[in-house]
Amino acid sequence: MAEIVIIGAGVQGASLAFHLAKAGARPVVLDRPGVINATGRSSGLVRMHYDLPENAALAWRSFRVFRDWADVVGGQCGFTRTGFLQLVPPELSGQLRANVRMQAELGIPTLVVDAEDVVRLAPEMVVDDIAIAAYEPESGYADPAGAAAALLTAARELGGSVHQTARAEAILTEGDRVVGVRTSEGDIGGDAVVLAAGAWSGQLAAGIGLKLPIRSWVHDTAYVVRPAGFAPFPAFIDFGRAMYARPEGRHLVLVGLEDDNPLRDTPDEVHRGADGFTDRAVERLTGRLPGLAEGGLHSANYGVDGITPDQQPIIGPAAPIGPEGLWLDCGFSGTGFKTAPAVGESLARMILRGPAAAPELAVFGADRLDGSRQIAPPHPYPPIWH
Repeated sequence: MAEIVIIGAGVQGASLAFHLAKAGARPVVLDRPGVINATGRSSGLVRMHYDLPENAALAWRSFRVFRDWADVVGGQCGFTRTGFLQLVPPELSGQLRANVRMQAELGIPTLVVDAEDVVRLAPEMVVDDIAIAAYEPESGYADPAGAAAALLTAARELGGSVHQTARAEAILTEGDRVVGVRTSEGDIGGDAVVLAAGAWSGQLAAGIGLKLPIRSWVHDTAYVVRPAGFAPFPAFIDFGRAMYARPEGRHLVLVGLEDDNPLRDTPDEVHRGADGFTDRAVERLTGRLPGLAEGGLHSANYGVDGITPDQQPIIGPAAPIGPEGLWLDCGFSGTGFKTAPAVGESLARMILRGPAAAPELAVFGADRLDGSRQIAPPHPYPPIWH
């Protein structure tokens, strides 16, 4: 009998498997082949700028793992330091200053810069609509698929196992407890089951009568060619233009949009990305970095993740709204990559020692799903995905 069964081999499930195995457990990871999941199509930003202190703290802990990956995990995650800019319209300047103060108090290397500083950091950038921005000099991006693969390799070496051809078909229960998972290759018993299946988490939970408010969120990205001689620039999120971008190696730029992302009830309904995405993405990107208009579109793709109404993950025990032994690690709403190392470590501690062992995850608990509690950043930005 498996001790702990993890449904989902994306970066969150992989991180949890690594940390459980490192702590002496023997996790079994299940995944289905051929899935266009969130990790495989993640944009891979590694930054700490959030309006929720708990998210910023998790991202800061995770950053140090990305930076020191070879020593902490082994293998490579592709971390590339570019620096990171959070751009906001003038009406959000107060929130940005307050959030930078909060992040600095956590120890995060960050500061407020003005428009002239932004041009020094990104000489090709248009800044006529920017008063201030937040700058993280140590941040950048990494390779999500490579990071997940390295975590799974390390988990195997520590005694875990990974089944990447076993589709989870149902969570098995007896009375008020989970007892394992039914897969396309047979049943696997377990004392605990972790639902880390991204956009597929909601329908698996529904099979045991647990309603999770997770919809399937479709997110497109495009790659634009960097013209010869185009000046280096930091990765950035641009609230005013509802977009983000970062370098991709030496010759490309990745761009994604924060609005008009299609939502579906189940991931099996997802057959393509948003209509007109590439035209809108290139228009907004070249509005901020006009020189990229000379480069042209290279390619585009899309992925699917699970999104919650408050755009915050659901992490922790399913009980009392679900069966004992079921743990939730889902609903990351497009922002789960950069916090995965810390979430995996904290959730492993919680599973092995009890919920009180990881108070930093309490804010994301399933107890809020009945509407009695809301996650409330002290200086909130508008919803990221709209």
